[in-house]
Amino acid sequence: MPTRRVFIKATAVAGGALSFGTAASGDQPDQVSGGVAGYQYRLPNLKKGSRLLFQGDSITDMKWGRNQSDRNHYLGHSYVYLIASRLGVDMPAAELEFFNRGNSGNTVSQLRERWQTDAIELQPDVLSILIGVNDVGRAIRSGQGQVPLEEWEQDYRAILDASRSANADLRIVLLDPFVLPAKRFGDGNYAKWRTQVDQLREIVGVLAKDYEAVHIHTQQIFDDATKVAAPEHWIWDGVHPLPQGHELIARNWLEKMS
Repeated sequence: MPTRRVFIKATAVAGGALSFGTAASGDQPDQVSGGVAGYQYRLPNLKKGSRLLFQGDSITDMKWGRNQSDRNHYLGHSYVYLIASRLGVDMPAAELEFFNRGNSGNTVSQLRERWQTDAIELQPDVLSILIGVNDVGRAIRSGQGQVPLEEWEQDYRAILDASRSANADLRIVLLDPFVLPAKRFGDGNYAKWRTQVDQLREIVGVLAKDYEAVHIHTQQIFDDATKVAAPEHWIWDGVHPLPQGHELIARNWLEKMS
């Protein structure tokens, strides 16, 4: 499978035709500005007409336009939009369909409640899920203190089981929940958030193995990014990424999916 860079060069040489070349031996990566990886992804192997569904909370939602016929706003402005724009340029002949069904404020149990309508009935070929930070926030703010981990995992497994039952060939991508230090957490609260996010990450890792899913270590990706720039450069309030944060997710999603 060619890299995106080789594919674009081959396409240009072919005068716009879809020409897939093979990366040459010893081909060196392009210079990466800022030290953040993500340019060398290979084109994913997706059948023509594949339907890609992105599920989650506000990080995925980003005000997608609830009206699928409104082609100006139907994907919102999260990493979903960025992934769709890249693959739309790099794989036009694949005629891929993209669906954003993120819902701001959702927990995993709320995701489960709307799963039939917002997931099963859309008949996706690829299912991508990012969920968990709202479960942590609600547990802390409510005084409950701790996300019920067993229940959280049961809800997550229920939606994955339903999806695989509906489509045995479904390709699944699971993204870890994540947080970065920010003023919104107040003194000492970030450690509480991070501890529980890390617990949910462990569960996502187990689920990724059990369901043979692509696992994107989003928290680690953002942790590494803070070595290049401050946390608020990527995530303005510790939870919701800025455009460059969404770009970071999109790049890594494409690399892992490929």
